[in-house]
Formats: sequence, C-alpha cells, structure tokens
Amino acid sequence: MNGHPNTETSTAGPLLDSPHNSLHSALHSALHSSLHRSLAEGAAEAARVARGITPGQLTGATPCRDFDTRTLVNHWVLYTSHGLEHRARREQLPADLEHRDFTAVPGWADAYAAQLDRAVAAWAEPAVWEGVIDSGGGPTPAPELAALLLAELVVHGWDVARATGQEFRCSEETAGQVLGVVAANAELYRKYQGFGEPVAVPADSPALVRALALSGRDPRWSAGARGQNLPDRL
Repeated sequence: MNGHPNTETSTAGPLLDSPHNSLHSALHSALHSSLHRSLAEGAAEAARVARGITPGQLTGATPCRDFDTRTLVNHWVLYTSHGLEHRARREQLPADLEHRDFTAVPGWADAYAAQLDRAVAAWAEPAVWEGVIDSGGGPTPAPELAALLLAELVVHGWDVARATGQEFRCSEETAGQVLGVVAANAELYRKYQGFGEPVAVPADSPALVRALALSGRDPRWSAGARGQNLPDRL
C-alpha cells in the first residue's frame, strides 16, 4: 500500500489483518456511508426546493449579501451538482459551466435534480473515498471534501429556500455533520470574509440552526422580513 514501508516483507500480512487495521477500516467505511447517506438526503431536498422556485422569485434578495436569487441558484447548481460529480471523478469543472446561467433554460430545476442524482451516484463508488482530491486550493482528503460539499449543499440550500419562501429540511444526522464542518472551518472562513460574525442562538437549538448561526447567518432571516445579510460565499 502506498505510504507504508516494508509492505512486501513477511510482516505485511499480519499488519494488514490486525484488529487495529480492521477497526480502522470499519470506522472509515461507516463514515463514508454516513456522509454518502447525507449527500443523498441533501440532494433530494435541494431538488425539492429548486422545483419550488418560480421565475418571478429569481430577482429577489437572499441571505447572501450582493447575491440575488438567480446568482445564488447558479452558484448552488454549479458547485453542488456539477462540482460534486467532477470532484468525485477527479476532473476539473469545464470553464463554460462556470459562466452558465442555468436558470435561463426551461426545466432547469429538473435538470439540476438529474445532475444531483449523477453526482450522488459518483460518490457511491468505494474507491472515490480513497486518497485526495484537488479542491482548487490544494489536495484535500476525499472524505473531508465530501463533507465540505455537503455543507455547501445544505447551507446554500437553506439560503435559497428562505429566499423563495420555503424551508430546507434535513435530519439531525445530516445537520450534525454540517455543524461539524462549519465549526471546523469557521475561523478560517471568517478570516477571508467567507463567514460573517456568529449569531447568538440558544445552546440547545437544533444542529442546523447552530450551524447557520455559526456561519454568520441569522436563522430568522426571511425574504419578507430580512434579518442580517451575509457574505457572498459559504
């Protein structure tokens, strides 16, 4: 195995078959299964929210400062469906996708749902979870990148849902994973204006509410009664 010296010696078999390695492998498999389950759940909810958007809502305000709904939706579609699949396949996003107005095409929400299905399917392959993936900022372990993309899917899904008078629903398991990602990256993201200052919420709030608040989002924000506007990016 790469990175393990002396794997061709007589000690290789016992080392690879040791209880420690078996437990390590089982824990990794469980983590990957949990993340993949959450990606599938988040994708299904994102597709539902997208199908609930009307053309007249695309010019409306969002919780993300300087992003109207169309701009935010295009960002969301690009990175959470096309980006999610291309990262799994270790491929760069085609340049033309980065400037495409997905919402200008009739049936864009159905196309987004289909692309989400392809992306989730790409992450179903066990080999995808091994090694590192170029995240654009350098090589990132595949499970960490999957968790970041899950947070992008859910947090911006909430932004889009609130901007269009909807709710974004997810299980506590998925929300807990998103909270973990936000907590691990909050200080770095704030340093580069990716997150706003945390918003105070009760300590016993649901995990998604705490994740939103920690990212600088006001969980009370709605299109009709705008709360705190937020940075442009997750």
